[in-house]
Amino acid sequence: MADCSSRSKLVFLFMLIFPHFSSLSLAQDGLVANGDFETRPLNGFPSEATTDGTIEIPSWRTNGRVELVASGEKVGGGIVLVVPRGTHAVRLGNDAEISQELTVEKGSSYAVTFSAARTCAQLESLNVSVPPASQTVDLQTVYNVQGWDPYSISFAAAEEKVRLSFTNPGMEDDPECGPIIDDIAIKKLQVPDKPKDNAVVNSGFEFGPWMFQNVSLGVLLPTNLDEETSPVPGWMVESIRAVRYIDSNHYAVPEGKRAVELVSGKEGIISQMVETKPDKPYSLSFSLGHANDKCKEPLAVMAFAADQAQSFHYTPDSNSTFQTASVNFTAKAERTRIAFYSVYYNTRSDDMSSLCGPVVDDVRVWFSGSSRNEVVPVLFGIGLIFWAYFLVLG
Repeated sequence: MADCSSRSKLVFLFMLIFPHFSSLSLAQDGLVANGDFETRPLNGFPSEATTDGTIEIPSWRTNGRVELVASGEKVGGGIVLVVPRGTHAVRLGNDAEISQELTVEKGSSYAVTFSAARTCAQLESLNVSVPPASQTVDLQTVYNVQGWDPYSISFAAAEEKVRLSFTNPGMEDDPECGPIIDDIAIKKLQVPDKPKDNAVVNSGFEFGPWMFQNVSLGVLLPTNLDEETSPVPGWMVESIRAVRYIDSNHYAVPEGKRAVELVSGKEGIISQMVETKPDKPYSLSFSLGHANDKCKEPLAVMAFAADQAQSFHYTPDSNSTFQTASVNFTAKAERTRIAFYSVYYNTRSDDMSSLCGPVVDDVRVWFSGSSRNEVVPVLFGIGLIFWAYFLVLG
């Protein structure tokens, strides 16, 4: 009877605990629930709805004028709406918001990838927030001829339950204007190990946001001044325009599977603060390349390290799409800023409007005096051993 009573208590305790665990299903890398807006509402998509009532969007909470729109749909003035991918997307009217609650790992950092397009020619923007983090993404610049771009922002999870919100902060005169969003995905960011022979964290840009394998536009990284919660850990975008995070599936990448393409000229700067020792000599090296995306040359990068700045032009080579460049500098403090931007404003030769630029990858900073100072004692020691061995044999 005692054993039976103990088993009953265990079963009862399990029944109390199990629902708690099942409700804490962490957000998985990839699309959030109905992140592509292709799940059919209960009363059908607007084109097939039998009533004039509000269309509810499965898995999402809405506030204000939030509309499900379809590819090819026209609005006033004959403007054809741009739906990034698939058949449906969401358009946000003035001060409208769409949000979804996510279960995440408290204390971890996450990157949110989403596709966005503007409806009208006026200045449009999109506020993306996971309280207390909030960031406004400028949609005025269209980076490619397709009329939409994937973006990524990041946040640190302050709680296990967070609310991801997209808000149109604009107040356009035309009620049919407003940003269109689609393909919303999330990815838990890994913390890169600090390399022993390189002061640069995430030097090859291998750690970064979710990228859709069948999307060939890369992911735009808008302004982000916090290296602790960056979509590409360790790196900051400290400019008014974005840089593009690219993959080897669709672009030529110098090393590994990821790299950064500087698509905004002097307005697109990516940087990192690296650990250094004051008054010590260092070398900054990096791979400079062509993404093989029909970008018109010349391509050139301005590289900064401490008080040094030097420009490097990409020189085409039939055997390679990249080359190595380096800058020598003397550290002035315990942390040194390294940074890159494109010298020119480049576009693709096939459409003359899609923005592109030079590729930067495999960034390294090391104490330039270490190799020489370490090699000499080693060679001296080898020489002593050789002569001792020679004398013994003699």
